[in-house]
Amino acid sequence: MRVLVTRPAHSATRTAQRLRDMGHEPLLLPLRQPLHDSNAAADALAITSGAIAVTSAEAIRVLSALGEKLPPHLARPLFAVGETTAEEARSLGFRSVASSHGNGRHLADLVAADKPGMLLYLAGTPRAETFEARLRELGIHFSVVECYRMQPVVPGPAEIEAIFSSSRPEAILFYSRQTAEDFFRVRELRSAVPEHSEIRLFCLSEAVTEGVPAALRKSVVISPMPDEKSLLSLL
Repeated sequence: MRVLVTRPAHSATRTAQRLRDMGHEPLLLPLRQPLHDSNAAADALAITSGAIAVTSAEAIRVLSALGEKLPPHLARPLFAVGETTAEEARSLGFRSVASSHGNGRHLADLVAADKPGMLLYLAGTPRAETFEARLRELGIHFSVVECYRMQPVVPGPAEIEAIFSSSRPEAILFYSRQTAEDFFRVRELRSAVPEHSEIRLFCLSEAVTEGVPAALRKSVVISPMPDEKSLLSLL
C-alpha cells in the first residue's frame, strides 16, 4: 500500500522505515518542522527541581541539545505520553520514566497518582491543552515552558504533483489536528482528495479528525489507541 506520511521529517523517517518493514511504500510530505528553544528548556530546568512532563518526543529532542547542562537533571522523574517518547527519554539518560498509554488527560492522571508536588511541563506550540486542563482539575501545581514551536511547511505544486499525479497514495496518516488542517488548507492537496476518493484518512485520535473536512469524514479511520503502533496496525 502507498502510504502518505505527513509528520515532521525527523519522525517521518522512522515511520517510513516501519512502513517498509510492514511491506508498504511510504511517501513523505512533512507539513510541520520544529523550531527548538533549548535556552528556555535549560533555564526552566535550572530554576526547578521536581518532576518533568512531556507530551511529545520533540521536547526530548530539545533536551538532547543541552549537553553538560542536562546530566544534573537526569535523576528527576519524567512523565511522558506514549512509550515511544518514554524510550527516547530513557535513551537520553533519564532514570525514572513513566508513560501513559493514552492522551494528555491520561498522563495527568498518572502524574496525580504519583503526587509529584510542583511539576515542570516542557511543552510546544501550538498544542492541545488537554493535559493542562486535567492537571488543573486534579489540583496539581505546575509551570509550563514552551521549548519548541511546530512551524507550518507549505509544499510546492511540483512536490504535490509528484505524489498525486501518477500512482496516488491509498492512505494518508495524520498525527495531529493541526497537521490535518495544514493539509486541507493547501488548495492543491484538498483537490487531490475529492469527496468520493478511495483514499483512506488514518487519524491518531478522535481529536485529530476535527482537522478533516466534514465531507471527507466517511473516509476517516481512527486509531483505537493514540500511538503509532495502533495506527499502523489498521493499514
